[in-house]
Amino acid sequence: MSTEPPRARLADIARQAEVSEATVSRVLNNRAGVSADTRQAVLTALDVLGYERPERLRKRSAGLVGLVTPELENPIFPLFAQIIESALAQHGFTPVLCTQTPGGVTEDEYVEMLLDRSVAGIIFISGLHADTTADHDRYRKLIDRPLPIVMITGYVAGLDAPCISCDDRLASQTAVDHLASLGHTRIGLISGPDRYLPVQRKLTGYRAAMQRHGLDEMVELSLFGVEGGAAAADRLIARGATGLVCGSDLMALGAIRAARARGLSVPKDVSVVGYDDSLLIAFTDPPLTTLRQPVRAMSNAAVRALIDTINGQPTPHSEFLFNPELVVRGSTGIVAR
Repeated sequence: MSTEPPRARLADIARQAEVSEATVSRVLNNRAGVSADTRQAVLTALDVLGYERPERLRKRSAGLVGLVTPELENPIFPLFAQIIESALAQHGFTPVLCTQTPGGVTEDEYVEMLLDRSVAGIIFISGLHADTTADHDRYRKLIDRPLPIVMITGYVAGLDAPCISCDDRLASQTAVDHLASLGHTRIGLISGPDRYLPVQRKLTGYRAAMQRHGLDEMVELSLFGVEGGAAAADRLIARGATGLVCGSDLMALGAIRAARARGLSVPKDVSVVGYDDSLLIAFTDPPLTTLRQPVRAMSNAAVRALIDTINGQPTPHSEFLFNPELVVRGSTGIVAR
């Protein structure tokens, strides 16, 4: 439904802003294809001429951006939130943090609350977009409103929005290569449920690397977290695994716990590789070898993509893959002979 004023007023606004009437129409209807400077010139012209801004544009001037995250028990998610919050503030936007907890407010319920606040856009971190069994039409409806959105960690093919991910395939390949270089031949993979795209990608990378090294696969999927990692690691150690590739740092800490519960030493008897390199991981006992996600670069890219979309600037609607970095510490060592 158009929010345009009568043609006479369109001409006045266009003349004041020194743009075409078509450009004024695009700004007032919040359509893409207008630069940030031009958009601001049109809004300034409205103010100067004493016209009220359309309701949608008035509400968005508050500069609120929704930030939907999973639970904050995994330290990687607060780290994403902190960096994104800082980057948004530099652009004059304030994040509305929406944290999901088991049995609590759902992602869809949070989105409804954010829409009621007329946020300028939403950043989703490891949301339902990462779940291959979820209905992703919920995101297409947001884009059709139109509402700028950006996804972090998870990709939906055909979705007209930027997606920011760490290369999970490369991460598990790198972890296997590291353990194989230390002489490990019984290398297991621990991760969460395989309905999640990052898990599927870690499995793909792990299997490719194991095949390249001529090694047999050993996979145990469990629940994310320390307890899930411990349970999966215990099963793999019972099967003779000496090297463990874990889907998160928390799962890796669970794997170390499981090894010690069996009276084994890390890394003398079992080597463990994590994923994330979240805060304090360098200070665990032993310090954890892990694949570091470039959280700052990923967060800044997500904010840039969102701000560009909000300002009507063209943004590539594709997946941006960031490379993980192997950080070798004390939880991996040469296999015992």
